[in-house]
Amino acid sequence: MLYRSLAVVLALAVVLVVCQASLADKDDKVHEGKIVKAGAGKLTMTDKDGKNEHTHDIAPEAKITCDGKECKLEDLKAGFMVKVTMKDEKTVAAVEAKSK
Repeated sequence: MLYRSLAVVLALAVVLVVCQASLADKDDKVHEGKIVKAGAGKLTMTDKDGKNEHTHDIAPEAKITCDGKECKLEDLKAGFMVKVTMKDEKTVAAVEAKSK
């Protein structure tokens, strides 16, 4: 009986570790902040606090929306709140911006 209980606890621990790792991967692919500038295939943004300025390449096929409507990268203005979904470490696959 003790061995069965130990096996169940061990199996649950493995499941928790695997689930936590997969959730961490999803969080790494999406981040939010404020737009500094956008255009010419690049998006410069900060974190939500206006710090940590960084620039991303925008994939040509990236889905870009502003206030829920499809738009162009050049339509995004400084100060808009933005949520980006990364295609890889440097390239953005989707941009969701909010003007308010």
